[in-house]
Amino acid sequence: MAPPNRQSGNLENPTRRSLLAGVAALGALGAAGCSRVATASTADGGDLLDRLRAAGVVRLGIAGEIPFGYIDKDGQLTGEAPELAKVIFKRLGVDRVQPVPTEFGSLIPGLNSQQFDAVAAGMYVNPERCEQVIFADPDYQMLDAFIVRKGNPMGLHSYQDVVKKGAKFATGTGYAEIQYAVDAGYEESDILIVPDQVAGLNAVEAGRVDVFAGTALTVREIVKKSGRTESTRPFAPLVDGRPHVDGGAFAFRRTETRLRDAFNAELRKLKKSGELFRILRPFGFTKAEMTDLTAKELCGG
Repeated sequence: MAPPNRQSGNLENPTRRSLLAGVAALGALGAAGCSRVATASTADGGDLLDRLRAAGVVRLGIAGEIPFGYIDKDGQLTGEAPELAKVIFKRLGVDRVQPVPTEFGSLIPGLNSQQFDAVAAGMYVNPERCEQVIFADPDYQMLDAFIVRKGNPMGLHSYQDVVKKGAKFATGTGYAEIQYAVDAGYEESDILIVPDQVAGLNAVEAGRVDVFAGTALTVREIVKKSGRTESTRPFAPLVDGRPHVDGGAFAFRRTETRLRDAFNAELRKLKKSGELFRILRPFGFTKAEMTDLTAKELCGG
C-alpha cells in the first residue's frame, strides 16, 4: 500500500498476531511449490505467460493487507487483488493462483528476483516504481485517510495539518504516504515506520503516535472494531501543489510486457461489463473507487 506500502463488506478486524500467523502458514504453502520462478525470456515481450499456462499456476506476491490481499479467518487467501487474479488468470488459461506472502517493502525486490510471477497487493502506481517494474492499468483508485484517536483531538485532516500541529506521524513500510508527508514538510527521519495497518492502529491506540496514514479503504475497515480510534474523512494528498488520486494495480517484471498486455485486455473487459465492480464490492469498494486511470498516466508519461 499504500503502497505504498497497499486489502468482504463484513471484514473481521484481525490481530497482528493472527494476520502474521496466516501469512506464515501460506508462506509454507508457497514454499511447497517450486522454490523459484524460472527466468523469463526477454524476447518478444517475454514467455512467462506461455510457461504459466503450461504449469497451470501463477505465483502471486501478497503483503497481508486488508482489503487488498490477506488471509481470512479460515486461513484462506482472499482480498480484492487475489480474487481479481483468480478471474483474469483463469481467462488467460492459468487455473490456479499460489500465494507468496512477504512484507510490502519486499514485493518489488521479490518480483524482480524471480520469487513470484506478479504482485497482487493493490500496489499504487508511481514514477519511482515504474522504473523498477511494469504495471497493468489500475483496477481501483483511492484517496488517503488517517487513523486518529476518537474525536480527532488534534484536528488532523491533511499532511499539512500533521506538519503544522507537530503531530507524531506513522505509516507503513514502503507506503506512498511516506513521500506525501515528506512533501508536506515532515522530516522523514521523524516518521515512525511500522509493518502494516494493524501495527499502525496499535501505535495510535497506545499513544505512541498521533496519526497513522494509509489508504482510505484500509483505514476505514481497520478502525471498525476499535473503541479508541476513528478514521478521518478521505482526502487527496497534494503532489506538486495539486490534489492527487492514486491508482492500485498488478505489477510484473519489466521483461514481461506480453503478460501485462494480456492481463490488461481482460481487465478492460471486466471494467466494461461491470464485473470488476462486482468482484471488488465485497471488499468495501464503491463505484467511487472504480477508475479509468492508466498506468501510463500515473507513471508520468
